[in-house]
Amino acid sequence: MDLFDDNSSERANLPRNMIENSMFEEEPDVVDLAKDSTTFPTFSPLDPDEVAYEPRSSRLLVRGLGENDLDDEEEDCESSARLLGMSFMNRSSAQRSSSSPYARQSPPSSCFRPSARTMVVCLLVLVIVVSMTMVLCFLPGCTFTKAGCPKPTQGDDDKDVFPWTQFRLPHSIHPLSYELTLTPDLDNMTFAGRTAISMTVLHNTKRIVLHAANLNISKATFKLGDGPARDVTVLEHKTRQQIAVKFEEELKTNQRCVLTLDYSANLSNTYDGFYNSSYTDKDGKKRVLAATQFEPLSARKAFPCFDEPNFKSTFLIKINRKPDYMSLSNMPKAKTTNLSKGLVQDEFEKTDVNMTTYLVAFIVADFTSISKNLSGINVSVYSVPEKKEYTEYALETASKLLDFYNNFFEIKYPLKKLDLVAIPDFLAGAMENWGLITFRETTLLVGKESSPLDKQIVASVIAHELAHQWFGNLVTMSWWNDLWLNEGFATYMQYMSLETVLPDLDIGNLFLDMRFRAMDKDALNSSHAVSTEVNTPEQVEEMFDSVSYEKGASILLMLNAFLPGDQQFRKGIINYLTLYRESNTETVNLWNSLTQFTTQPQNISKMMSSWTSQKGFPLVTVSRKGDQVTLSQEPFLLTSDNTAHSSSLWNIPVTYVSDSCSLTLECRQVFTLESKTGTLNVSESVKWLKFNYRSTGFYIVDYGEKGWEALIGALSSNVSVLTPEDRASLIHDIFALSRLGRVSFHQVINLLQYMSSETEASPVTEALLQLNNIYRLLDKRQEFNLVARMTAYIKRNFGSLMKSQTWEEKQSVSEQKMRSALLLTACNLKEDNCTQQAKATFRQYVDSNGTFRIPGDLQTVVFTVAAQSDEDWSTLFGLYTNAIYDAEKRKMLQGLASTRDAHHVAWILKESLKGKLIQTQEFPLIIRTVCQNFAGYLFAWDFIQVNWDRLIEKFPLGSYAIQSIIKSATSQFSTQAHLDQVQTFFSSLKERGSQMRSVQEALETIRLNQRWMDENLPTLKQWL
Repeated sequence: MDLFDDNSSERANLPRNMIENSMFEEEPDVVDLAKDSTTFPTFSPLDPDEVAYEPRSSRLLVRGLGENDLDDEEEDCESSARLLGMSFMNRSSAQRSSSSPYARQSPPSSCFRPSARTMVVCLLVLVIVVSMTMVLCFLPGCTFTKAGCPKPTQGDDDKDVFPWTQFRLPHSIHPLSYELTLTPDLDNMTFAGRTAISMTVLHNTKRIVLHAANLNISKATFKLGDGPARDVTVLEHKTRQQIAVKFEEELKTNQRCVLTLDYSANLSNTYDGFYNSSYTDKDGKKRVLAATQFEPLSARKAFPCFDEPNFKSTFLIKINRKPDYMSLSNMPKAKTTNLSKGLVQDEFEKTDVNMTTYLVAFIVADFTSISKNLSGINVSVYSVPEKKEYTEYALETASKLLDFYNNFFEIKYPLKKLDLVAIPDFLAGAMENWGLITFRETTLLVGKESSPLDKQIVASVIAHELAHQWFGNLVTMSWWNDLWLNEGFATYMQYMSLETVLPDLDIGNLFLDMRFRAMDKDALNSSHAVSTEVNTPEQVEEMFDSVSYEKGASILLMLNAFLPGDQQFRKGIINYLTLYRESNTETVNLWNSLTQFTTQPQNISKMMSSWTSQKGFPLVTVSRKGDQVTLSQEPFLLTSDNTAHSSSLWNIPVTYVSDSCSLTLECRQVFTLESKTGTLNVSESVKWLKFNYRSTGFYIVDYGEKGWEALIGALSSNVSVLTPEDRASLIHDIFALSRLGRVSFHQVINLLQYMSSETEASPVTEALLQLNNIYRLLDKRQEFNLVARMTAYIKRNFGSLMKSQTWEEKQSVSEQKMRSALLLTACNLKEDNCTQQAKATFRQYVDSNGTFRIPGDLQTVVFTVAAQSDEDWSTLFGLYTNAIYDAEKRKMLQGLASTRDAHHVAWILKESLKGKLIQTQEFPLIIRTVCQNFAGYLFAWDFIQVNWDRLIEKFPLGSYAIQSIIKSATSQFSTQAHLDQVQTFFSSLKERGSQMRSVQEALETIRLNQRWMDENLPTLKQWL
């Protein structure tokens, strides 16, 4: 089968996505699970080896993925360099299909005229089909499923009709406790379970509706009060992943009842629910394990439950396992009992806190651990046995952070133990399961000799997940529309805590860069409010983005910086945690708690609601006449939206410094801009003003022509006149304003002239990031003359900094960050000194047989350069296959994916989706890396289109992984041809992805790239 055929009817049939929303159906699909207890069919993913993969972009791309090597004659006929120039962007539109710029033309088909007899027969068949359809549709006594197929009713009482039509569950029943017993079979990758749910009736009802997905329920019993247990029929609505039990008599308010369900299922082969994972041990033997990932909507895939955040309850969990495995869950193990058939049962203590279903976790594996006791809490770090030596840093960091949070929040961590577990196959960075936090190996395991940058990553993730034990676990948002209450707070606390606990990690620069990237996304019209309506599973998944995380953290930073002193914010959040402990909240509850402890005249709830209830952020424009400075605000929207321009206002705590005092906190002045415009007075002797001190506010500032000139002049005279954060924010803002069309690119270049004097990491890395973005756009547009000139410009302005970098170990995180950015840029631009040193370093590394170590911040640079050679690419892959330390292994993978060789690009895309030699969890990273170079980005986009159905089997629709894949593959397109193709492809997906916010973001980004190129190419040609 050729999956490149645009005719979708000829593609392989794949199962309906189980998270499809069906809340608008007239009649639901209903299955009586008591009558049909056979196992639901499972769909094995396509084996990539069976798929004929033939990209459509150019002859090079077709050849690059062939099974057989090219012969010498063919290789000599057309060089790769020549073929790389054959971008579809320069082809005539007559050579393309109307639906796809890439599509190959089909040969013309011959036509024939049907006979009169044939036409009569066809007409009769059509009449018969239409007649039967009308009879079925109007036949009384039938109900119809979504597909239109009739089902006989079971009498007048409609007992088999599903009793609920909403995406969210009814609130007439509330669970009090769960008793879960699970028996995973790691030989056959299945599990059996029994779930007993004790419930209370909140309102009179004749139904119990809860969640279950892909579970084969074989038996269900119901017990009301002290009465006997009786068998009940369970109905299922597959598309909404709901099950229900209906009753003839009403359940009465305050009654207690127990629903017990026996079931079986397959262990998931994706990254959610109760899923299987594996790794290869030191002896080359494959080892299997089972772990869970339930957030946001996957607890229902492991046990029937009320799988929404505000259905909190307690849990008692039992795991039946083979003796050569161990098991973990949220609570400490209470006892182990021998069972028949060679199994043992681990029973864990009942949770002593009420918690939501997505925080439940259990693992069956053969891990080892190290532990320490911290004030009565047993803190442990688990890993596969081969990686135990990499767990010490995580244990020490977790212990320090746990102690910090206990004191800062004045609420002690409520459980008896805290486990941190490194899972070999894990899609997210980490998951905050209460008492059993799960991590990727790269975000938990780090060696003693690892670079400070690697330690910064591990510490940041641990700090984030530990903060969740209070924000998210102890106090949980009521619904996913307020996810930021979990994620925004945890993100803010990770930076705040590490500045105190581990100041050497220089976490402030990481937080600054994160705020800039959050603004870049929030400037799009396709963005969303921090707190926004969520009505489908895809929308729930899409809430896990930079708006909920980074923007949420940024507005908390802005609020904390605005409040006087350092205790008002802290007292407010302590009040919030205490008041809503083990409960659910909404955004207004947080603002009200903070308002009670502030001495500011402003109403905190009113002020902060302007930041959470509307999308985007403000552009503050400054104009000055003598001693009077006028500030005006408007939405910073890269795509025009007249409605937003006329209605959006923010309550902005504007901060500023001047040439008389600019570096210390005492220099900062505050002005609250609540209306469209505001006026403040300064001395006429003030030469310049810098607003948004240290970039703690979530807004961009335009100083006008004279204001920019004054700031540029000040930096040219003395680079240290502003803090590094303020210098970086000027660079970020002026590039953003250029993209908006408010300042000329000539003005951008004027500001960057001071960069030869810059010595700090944050301004250098921000400038390089912005320039590299433009470089890649020009490269993808095949503006080779401009690419060469841009290369010369970067080398000229950053060359002295690049040449001053050494290749030995550095201990400063900021120095490592700057060196990594400078040398990666230099080597990508083929600066001779850089590439030669990188090659020599790689050769020394290979020849040393493991005794020579490349500094952690230089590994990506060295491996990327090595991967450009066929011989060294093969050597690097051998090193990758045998590497144990995951942070280094991931950088090797980045190097491998950076290759410009067509065969290697094709192979690595295929293998990463296959998941055997390269873990599929790394597919988003590979796509992001492949798309950086011209040879790879056309491959990647073709590959995604062909394999879309397989991708959404692995990664849920709307998930961060899917968001990342779409952004990486499309964010460098800037032509109408690309825009048309992206729009056509995603429109064709319909319920398989067409409505995702990330699709709208991709289309908007392409249009913006196209506009920027059209407006600035003449200026670039003149300037360069």
